[in-house]
Parts: sequence; structure tokens; C-alpha cells
Amino acid sequence: MQSLDHALQPGFADKVLSAQATFRTVMEAMARPGQVMQVEDGVGRPPSMMAGVAAIALTLFDQETPIWLDAPLSGAPDIGAWLKFHTGAPIVADPALASFALVAAPEQLPDLRSFALGSADYPDRSTTLVLQVASLSVGPMCQLRGPGIDGTVSLCASIAPADLFARLSINEALFPRGIDVILVDGRSLVAIPRTTRLAAAGG
Repeated sequence: MQSLDHALQPGFADKVLSAQATFRTVMEAMARPGQVMQVEDGVGRPPSMMAGVAAIALTLFDQETPIWLDAPLSGAPDIGAWLKFHTGAPIVADPALASFALVAAPEQLPDLRSFALGSADYPDRSTTLVLQVASLSVGPMCQLRGPGIDGTVSLCASIAPADLFARLSINEALFPRGIDVILVDGRSLVAIPRTTRLAAAGG
């Protein structure tokens, strides 16, 4: 019971103001792909969930938001209990049914085509991947281009899987359908919308 009590500690200290601030941060990140944003400090969460992921969950998830968890998260009983208590979001076993996928071990990310890709009539009904990564400030540099980016933007990050941007190239053929990605490192996050492309990668 002690671990369950720990898992059900409060999320945001101020639910309304913190959710509003996080929503603005996520929207700004989506509008400015490749730019590192920070969610506010002080969000309660299970130990295996980064603060940025917890803030996104508390802000964007509700009873009508099916969630898929990767093996490390689905295998941690405090994660499911915390999500259910704070958001009411149903957890689904089939990634194709998920509005969001939370991934703690992105190096084991399934084929992107196993997630919802949207439809011609409802391209927004696709899965948004939220990946916990090692660093959004240190690592190989890549240059991104696309809407919301003036020319190109450089991102130095340690991202798994290493071929993430190669996998995301499916978005070009699928557009306006496709997969949106949010990378999270602690309180930092970077959005990679379906319209963003890899311009160049360095070592």
C-alpha cells in the first residue's frame, strides 16, 4: 500500500494555472519545432516518469484520451495507478488505438506504422509519441527544416532510437496524416511535428 500511496501523490500543485502554462508551452513547442522548451517545476509524478511527461499527461489526458505505454511503463504498477487517478485516461494494449504513446525505452520503439496514423477525413486522429530521451542539450547535432522554422534549426540531443528521423520520413508520404513526436528530457521538451524534416545530421 505504501507504493500505491506514493504513486497517488498530487500532480500539479495548482491544477488550473499549471495546466494552462503547460498547454501554452506544448503549443509553442509545436509551433517552433526543434526548439527546447521548459515546463514549470514542481509537478508530482511516479519515479520512472520524467517531469515533462507528467506535465503533458496532467494537461492533455482525460477520460476520452486512450494511452499506450511501452513495456517499462506498463510494467510499473505506479504508472497506471497515477494516470488513472489524475487523468482517468484509459490505457490500451493496441498502439493503433492510442491518442498518445508514452515511451520510457525509445530504443525499443515499435514500427511507427503500428500506431494510429490518422485518416484522410480525420488526419488528427493519429498517435502522438512522447519519448523520454537521454538529453536535449548534449549529443549529435541535427538540422531540422519545415513550417515554423526559419531556414533550419540545430538540435544537439541524445535521442533513441538513433534512426528516429529516418523512421519519421514516412510522414512525408502520409501527409496530412502522420505521427507527431514530443521528446522529453526532465523538464525540457522538443516537439517534432509531422511537417518537420531532417535537413542534415552530424556526428
